[in-house]
Amino acid sequence: MSTTPLTSVPLDPRLIRGALELERTARGLLPHRLPARARRQNTDPQLAMAEAQPAGVRLVFRTRATAVELDVLPTKRVYPGMPPRPDGVYELYADGRRVASATASGGDVDTVDLATGRTVTTPGPVATLRFDGLAGAEKEVVLWLPHNERTELVALRADAPVAPAPEGVRRTWLHHGSSISHGSDAAGPAATWPALASRRGGVELVNLGFGGGALLDPFTARALRDTPADLISVKIGINLVNTDLLRLRAFGPAVHGFLDTVREGHPTAPLLVVSPIRCPIHEAVPGPSLPDPAALAEGRLAFRAAGDPAETAAGKLTLGVVRAELARIVAERAGEDPHLFHLDGTELYGSGDAAELPLPDGLHPDAAAHRRMGERFARHAFGAGGPFAP
Repeated sequence: MSTTPLTSVPLDPRLIRGALELERTARGLLPHRLPARARRQNTDPQLAMAEAQPAGVRLVFRTRATAVELDVLPTKRVYPGMPPRPDGVYELYADGRRVASATASGGDVDTVDLATGRTVTTPGPVATLRFDGLAGAEKEVVLWLPHNERTELVALRADAPVAPAPEGVRRTWLHHGSSISHGSDAAGPAATWPALASRRGGVELVNLGFGGGALLDPFTARALRDTPADLISVKIGINLVNTDLLRLRAFGPAVHGFLDTVREGHPTAPLLVVSPIRCPIHEAVPGPSLPDPAALAEGRLAFRAAGDPAETAAGKLTLGVVRAELARIVAERAGEDPHLFHLDGTELYGSGDAAELPLPDGLHPDAAAHRRMGERFARHAFGAGGPFAP
């Protein structure tokens, strides 16, 4: 353990990457992944919770420090009757190498009633994370915040000066998607498939993956439009099916409108449209997705498709329908937009993967599947001849 006294480091916004906005609270800084204007237009508690979970958000700085401390106020979630959720993970990298991880105890607790959605918050104490034994040489430190746990940043300390890392060295990749992009059951914040792919591709990630919230909302499209980026991808489909939100008649125009808005701010940036990965329960069965009562009786959460396959004739969406429509839309638009590309999501996780690495709850990939998806996306997008190739 370092014996050098630690000194306070101001929480300079230049140290924080991957957030669209930082809200100053009574206790510190709360990273947001949607701007205030979008948050004011949102009425969905699920999306409000998801955008305040700092998936892809990280502290990035240069220092010779051998010890770093971070005070945080996490918000834990408790679902009565369900097994306790694991604490969010903080992962520290030095010059691209993972050297430490930690979890934060304490913090506020949100108790969520699965039947009604009602949430009761119990205040809790600030937690201190300490990372010791870092090399004393000058290095770039990247501290990834938990992808699935709201985290207020309260204080930062180190035993040597800290400076923001230079910006603009790497291209910025802006990605939007569902809980799978948010991180679902990944092993940690640097192990979500977008985080893995970003490191393989050597780019700066801004992850606008929202659990349950990839619903073609116009305010999300405007957030993508207004966020500086060199490379953009949007992963569309699973949430539209499992919420049973749209019919086929509305789906196509909504996709066109979403892409039109993104293009207003990024007319020539490579834009990759990704269709859903394989999800057996919804391949041919429409939504909504509902908790499986048999699984709940066993104290675990799993999902089933509650729609009727016959309803696809009336325009209900399945993943098969969504994939075909997205391929058609991108092919149609690409005639006038040479920087628009398409990736079938089953190339990231397909039928063979579903047999080998089945989705544990019927909807979300596990840690091994996240690794596989990140590696495959990096090869497709950032590899030679790919849409994001240097």
